[in-house]
Amino acid sequence: MSAIMDILLRLLAWLVLAPLVPGVINKVKAWVACRQGPPVLQLYYDLARLWRKGVVVSTLASPGFVIAPAVAWVAVVGAALLLPLAGAGTPVSFDGDVLLLIYLLALARFCTAWGAMETGSAFEGMGAAREVSYAVLAEVGIITAVLTLVVQSGSISLSSMFAPLPGPSAALLAVGLFIILLAENCRVPFDDPNTHLELTMIHEVMVLDHSGPPLAMILHGASIKLMLFAALLAQTVLPLAELPLAASVAVLALAVLLTAVAVGLVESLTARLAFRRVPLLLTIGFLFCLFPLLLTWMGDI
Repeated sequence: MSAIMDILLRLLAWLVLAPLVPGVINKVKAWVACRQGPPVLQLYYDLARLWRKGVVVSTLASPGFVIAPAVAWVAVVGAALLLPLAGAGTPVSFDGDVLLLIYLLALARFCTAWGAMETGSAFEGMGAAREVSYAVLAEVGIITAVLTLVVQSGSISLSSMFAPLPGPSAALLAVGLFIILLAENCRVPFDDPNTHLELTMIHEVMVLDHSGPPLAMILHGASIKLMLFAALLAQTVLPLAELPLAASVAVLALAVLLTAVAVGLVESLTARLAFRRVPLLLTIGFLFCLFPLLLTWMGDI
């Protein structure tokens, strides 16, 4: 019974707290631009509004148009539940669970692209093609970062693989994972979640035809994914497991908050990249993840 309560409390934490992260990012962007900006709780209001609305479905779309966002949301929530929360650990742990986490994130991406293709629109097909093309490079960076943690800890379980890296490796991996975080969550300079200009969209173009509860699940799932990557980044570079339980959870929450602030500053101070430069930045992110892997591997020789 205690294990079930543990899972339910973690699920509640992920569902309730995740929409705060985009709110903090938007508040930082407004602060840098000397604007009042939307309230931090704006996404909660948007989700409540969308949940009360009906669903508009194209005559060309199959039931998959509505099912795909639901499956993607469940996959992202499942991936979040696998991730340990600092000293609190995880209620579900087994050898190879990190592989399941990667596959769940890939399943969520597949379902998002599937829902976009269901509309029969060439415009959304263009966005799905861009999303999948760039995902190839981003996922290589994620796998490389995971390999670094596996080599460092000698474990393929998330509950024991977050062993602290030496200083230079931790710094390099932090930069690489932050670049991957921006790419995976469609943030500037890779994409702009606040624009709907045809020639600049990647992820946003895939969700243009969604409405009502399916769009609410897409937006909420995106906030959970953003919080997941922020928590993953924090636990990769900080020795949270060595701290007492309360202190480790507090430091993790602070690290997620600082990551959101950093994303807001990046979006305020940089412009969106031209498409031809996106692969170059993703390759740089991959190299920042590769160097710690080589340093860790050479240290084990």
